[in-house]
Amino acid sequence: MAAAPSVAETAMSVQTWELLSYIVTVVALPFAITVFLFEQRKERENEEEATWQQISDAYIDFLEVVLANPDLRLRSQRATPDLSDEQRERMWVIFDMLISLFERAYLLVYDERMDAKKRRRWHSWEDYMREWSRREDFRARLPELLRGEDPGFADYLIRLAAEEARRPAANGDAAAT
Repeated sequence: MAAAPSVAETAMSVQTWELLSYIVTVVALPFAITVFLFEQRKERENEEEATWQQISDAYIDFLEVVLANPDLRLRSQRATPDLSDEQRERMWVIFDMLISLFERAYLLVYDERMDAKKRRRWHSWEDYMREWSRREDFRARLPELLRGEDPGFADYLIRLAAEEARRPAANGDAAAT
């Protein structure tokens, strides 16, 4: 029959368990929290990347619509003259699609306090907005296009359009780009 542990062995066992609990508290717990926070950050970055990719794909899809309507000359900075009622209606629908896409990008990507990576991504969208804001008929239609849209987005796009309207025209059309 095995002998019962002595008081010294029991005390040693309790001390060992206390030491191990201190080690877990001091080392393992902070390490686990650090790993958890790192994984959370990585997941957030992956979600942001997926969002970015989704809206970038949507812009490419939009450009396919532009290409499917060459008679509207949508890549020109100048208003397309002498449009029929049907052509004008198609152009307005395409502008509505564009505003919707820009607003989605603004709501999902834009933030006053962006880190460098987000700022770089946002500048791509701002460049698209500026490019379209150089188009005379797009700018002229903005008040109607922005009705009911997010107020922050509407103010932002109106400011960009005003800045682009003041810029001297660069070599005519964007169609060559």
